Amino acid sequence: MQYFYLLLKETYNMSFLFLILCKSIHNPFFMKNNNTSFINFNNTEIAFRGKTNTDLREMHLLFRVMNNPKWVNMGKKLVNIAFAIHFPIEWIVKRTIYKYFCGGVSIADSSKLIDRLYERHVGTILDYAVEGEENEEVFDETCKEIMRTITYAHNNKKTPFSAFKMSGIGSFDLMVKVSNNEPLTESEKESHRLIVKRVDDICKLGYELNVPILIDSEETWIQPMLDSLILDMMRKYNKESAIVQNTYQMYRHDRVEVIKQHHATAQAEGFKLGLKIVRGAYMEKERARAEEMGYPSPIQPNKEATDRDFDEIIRYFVDNVDTIWFMVATHNEKSTRLLATLIEERGLPRNHPHIYFSQLYGMSGHLTYNLAEQGYNVVKYVPYGAVKTMIPYLIRRAEENSSVTGQSSRELSLIKKEIERRKKDRDK
Repeated sequence: MQYFYLLLKETYNMSFLFLILCKSIHNPFFMKNNNTSFINFNNTEIAFRGKTNTDLREMHLLFRVMNNPKWVNMGKKLVNIAFAIHFPIEWIVKRTIYKYFCGGVSIADSSKLIDRLYERHVGTILDYAVEGEENEEVFDETCKEIMRTITYAHNNKKTPFSAFKMSGIGSFDLMVKVSNNEPLTESEKESHRLIVKRVDDICKLGYELNVPILIDSEETWIQPMLDSLILDMMRKYNKESAIVQNTYQMYRHDRVEVIKQHHATAQAEGFKLGLKIVRGAYMEKERARAEEMGYPSPIQPNKEATDRDFDEIIRYFVDNVDTIWFMVATHNEKSTRLLATLIEERGLPRNHPHIYFSQLYGMSGHLTYNLAEQGYNVVKYVPYGAVKTMIPYLIRRAEENSSVTGQSSRELSLIKKEIERRKKDRDK
C-alpha cells in the first residue's frame, strides 16, 4: 500500500512537471533567451540579400571613404564649390552616395525601392528632405509635397507613415525668435501664422486619411517652438490614435524627463502620445554653439549617458505601451536587441501596432532585415528629392558616419563578411 502511494505521488509530480514544460513552450517568459538569440544580426546573407556583387563592391568603397573624416570634409568642400560654380556634378553624386541613401527624385521615382523593401517585409517612410530654404513659395510647395506623401501612404500599405522637418516649411530664423519668446514684427507674425497653418493642414490630412505623421527633431534653439506646436496638434488630432508624432533626441540630457512630462500631459488631457526616439544628429553643432554663446551644453557628457537614457526610455515605453505609440530609430544593436527582448518577455505580439523599429535607408541592413525576417514591425526612413536639394541631408549622413565611432567600421566589416561568404560559396 505504501509502495502504491509513493508511485501515485511520483506520477502526480511528473504530470505537474510535464504541464509546466508544456506551458513554457508557449510562454515568452520561458522562451526569452531562445526567442532573441535567433535574431542574428551577423547574418549577412539576410542583410544583403538582393544586393549584387557589384553593389557590395561599391558599398565597400563608399563606406571606406565615409569612414575617413578627412575625406568626408574634403568631399563636402568640393561638392559645395562645384554647385557654387555650376559644375555638372549631380550625375556623380546620384551614382554614388545619393544612390545608396535616397529613394529617388520623386515619389514615383521611389516606388521601385518601396516595392523592393516591402518584398522583404519592410515598410517605407517617405521623407521629402528639402531644407535650408527661406522662401514662402518654397515653403508652400514643400507643404504640398508632404501632403502628397500622406495621400500616397493612405493608398499604399507599404508606406505606413509620412514624415517632415518643420524647418522645411518655415523660416528657421523665425523659429529661433519664437522659441526665445522674442517680439515679432507684423510680417513675422504673418509668417508664423503660415507655419502653424501648414503644420495644421498636414496633420489634419493625416487625421482624415489615418496616416501617422512623424515630425523630425531639430536644433535645440528651435525645438521649444516645435515641441509646443506639436503638442497642440496632438491635442487636436490624437484623441483616438497617435496621428501626430514628435521626435526626441536622446543625446540631450533632459529628454527622459521631457518625454515623461509629455506623457503625463497626454494622459491628463485625454490624447494619445506618439513619438520616435533617435540618439541625435547635431552634436558637434550644439556643443560649438553652447561654447560660443556661453550657455551650458544641452548634450549628454558622453556616449554612455546617451545609451543609458536611450535604453531607460525604451523600458518606459514598453511599460506604458497601451498609452504610447513609439518608434525606436537606431543603428545600435544593443538597444535594438533590448526592445526585441522586452517584447518577448512581456508576451507582446512582435507586430504590436504601437511598436516600430526604424533605420535609415542605406544603413544597418543587418538590423532591418533580420528583424523583419522574425516578424517585427520595421520601417526604413527613405528621403527623396532632387539631387541638389538633398546635398545637406547627404553631407549630414556622411559626417555622422565619420564621427560616430564604429558605425562605418561596422558597416564595412559586414560588407567584407558578405563578400567573403559569397566567395566561399562560389568556390565550393
